[in-house]
Amino acid sequence: MSHQDLLSGTALAVFRLNGQFLTASEELAKPAGLTAAWWQVLGAVLREPLPVAGIARAMGITRQSVQRVADLLAKRGLAEYVPNPAHRRAKLLRPTSEGRAAIAEINPGHADLADRLARHLGDEAFAETVRVLERLSAAMDEVTGRQGAAVTEP
Repeated sequence: MSHQDLLSGTALAVFRLNGQFLTASEELAKPAGLTAAWWQVLGAVLREPLPVAGIARAMGITRQSVQRVADLLAKRGLAEYVPNPAHRRAKLLRPTSEGRAAIAEINPGHADLADRLARHLGDEAFAETVRVLERLSAAMDEVTGRQGAAVTEP
């Protein structure tokens, strides 16, 4: 199999997996009143508040799409903008207690899905999958020169 065939096969598998993750995420998030995108952005700021650009970089998506979701979360009272001591104009996003409660509502279903995958794959294979995907992502950053930069919209 050629390198080009390997790249195409990898991309197709990742695209399919992305669709599977999005479907599962929508199903898990819906009972909590969230969408997969809202869950993704709230999840990014659970440990510490981050600027929109930092969330976008961490997730490898556009700053503009994160901004739209962040504004919706703030409008609905699930997140709030707070001053950023490191940058006067780039406010930090953090979840509100309502946002944390919504995430907590998702956690049992999320844990169940994780446990079912671990039983199906086995713990070591599951952990190896994470390592391989992280290595592939880092290699893509390296060979494309992107170094974790989020995609920007025109």
